[in-house]
Amino acid sequence: MEVMSAKEAADKWGISQRRVAVLCSENRIENAQLLGNMWLIPINAEKPIDGRSKRYIETDKSVRPFLKWAGGKGQLLNNLSKYYPFDEGKITKYAEPFVGGGAVLFDILNKYSLEGIYICDNNAELMNAYKMVRDSIEEVIYFLSMYQQEFIPLDDNGRKMYYSSKRDRYNSLSLIRSDLERIEKAALMIFLNRTCFNGLYRVNRKGQFNVPMGSYKTPLICDENNLRAVSDKLQDVIIACGDFRDSESFIDENTFVYFDPPYRPLNQTSSFTAYTEDNFDDNMQIALAEFAKEMSNRGAKVVVSNSDPKNVAPDDNFFDDLYNTFNICRVEANRMINSNSQARGKIKELLISNF
Repeated sequence: MEVMSAKEAADKWGISQRRVAVLCSENRIENAQLLGNMWLIPINAEKPIDGRSKRYIETDKSVRPFLKWAGGKGQLLNNLSKYYPFDEGKITKYAEPFVGGGAVLFDILNKYSLEGIYICDNNAELMNAYKMVRDSIEEVIYFLSMYQQEFIPLDDNGRKMYYSSKRDRYNSLSLIRSDLERIEKAALMIFLNRTCFNGLYRVNRKGQFNVPMGSYKTPLICDENNLRAVSDKLQDVIIACGDFRDSESFIDENTFVYFDPPYRPLNQTSSFTAYTEDNFDDNMQIALAEFAKEMSNRGAKVVVSNSDPKNVAPDDNFFDDLYNTFNICRVEANRMINSNSQARGKIKELLISNF
């Protein structure tokens, strides 16, 4: 019988090696055998279906995003949660192809146990952080604890020098080298996110992170309890890096899909330097709308969020026309759309759904 290792099964099924070992120990993978301290799994074995309840659950291990992220949906969770279709029983899977900081993902993980969850983003460093928190949490915590112990006692000049050195180290590391470098880069991303200006993630044209240090007195760099809880929650989550269309093979009539793409700029001054080297222009917004309609035709429940052009141009019907077969709801959010602080405040955002 041809076999594969737990690591190979984890890569094949998109879950952690630790989770595969648990499934084997629970006898949920047929004909899996323990040889020494290594599990051997039939090469044609299928990933077991999660047998836990798919209904609403209460948990004492609630998690929150481990990264701050521009455009995060924490403030819109009350609006977005009204679209969760899991209590009906038919929808048993969740896909989020622009996961970002994961506010909606972690809200769903806190409330539901589903048969399958898929997250994706085209930011390779971001998705590496998710994978390393899932698969190598103790090593990530080791690095973060060290950074916290070294950074906090420093004066302002010392902190600036330390921050700059870690930013240079982050930019020098490659995700295609060793596992240790991938772990270190994930920890550095969290450190920089916790200590940089406004928790911003921005790269230059060379793909290098270039945000300056923020002014925090005692930033929480290593939030051990939340990080371990996040790692536990992510064990069964498929984590991918790539284009939103890569989610196609996961999405079916049993899936709730939330698309939260880079928002269309409301004006020229609000155009934000990219989170990655790629730009998400109007052509990409149109491509996303077409893909959302394709997934809707499959029977998936679909929600898309975006900026509302009518905040600054009442006659701009870009999204109204683009999603004219969907339902469009305008909700209030606090966003900065002007360099003048007096012009900042509540604006309208769009929640677009096929149900």
